[in-house]
Amino acid sequence: MPASDTADTAGPAASPVKILVAGGFGVGKTTLVEAISEIDPLRTEERLTSAGVGVDDLDGIESKTATTVAMDFGRITLTDAGVVLYLFGTPGQERFWFMWDDLLYGALGAIVLVDTRRLDRSFPAIDFFENRGLPFVVGANCFNGEQPYTAEEIKAALHLRDPDTPVLLLDARSRDDVRGCLLSLLDRLITQAHVTVPV
Repeated sequence: MPASDTADTAGPAASPVKILVAGGFGVGKTTLVEAISEIDPLRTEERLTSAGVGVDDLDGIESKTATTVAMDFGRITLTDAGVVLYLFGTPGQERFWFMWDDLLYGALGAIVLVDTRRLDRSFPAIDFFENRGLPFVVGANCFNGEQPYTAEEIKAALHLRDPDTPVLLLDARSRDDVRGCLLSLLDRLITQAHVTVPV
């Protein structure tokens, strides 16, 4: 199911699907939305200032200079699937987590990005979706194009409640990697719908 850079205007209107892109501080959510969006994405980034000293945990991501304070928003049309995905990137810092429940409204699934250099920061995002029953896939961001762990090792370390939850290695800067992750999520949503919806 290839992704298109433009909406298919000749056929029937694509069905809208809301997807969240979540994860801890600095895992690459804004980058992922920018990599795949067919429109100029909405970003609500602000520069990190001295006010965040002692509040924002920059251990391991000392070069980070900006952070999402509300959400990111992008869109990608999958013409062969007949859907248009609306991507909402959540803020990663703990002091903004109160917005996650509002962003959750109407969402059908999520990508949870993780950074294996700071894997302990991934558990709150995973717990959030597991506790609310929203289907998700895990994307292990390969910073600098490198990932020292296999998907199986990452899955074991995350202790996912559902052993069928996909764990994918991806580079959030790569459109192809992000597309593959979104298609994996759609496959999961379709599979779960067939299981839970009586025929």
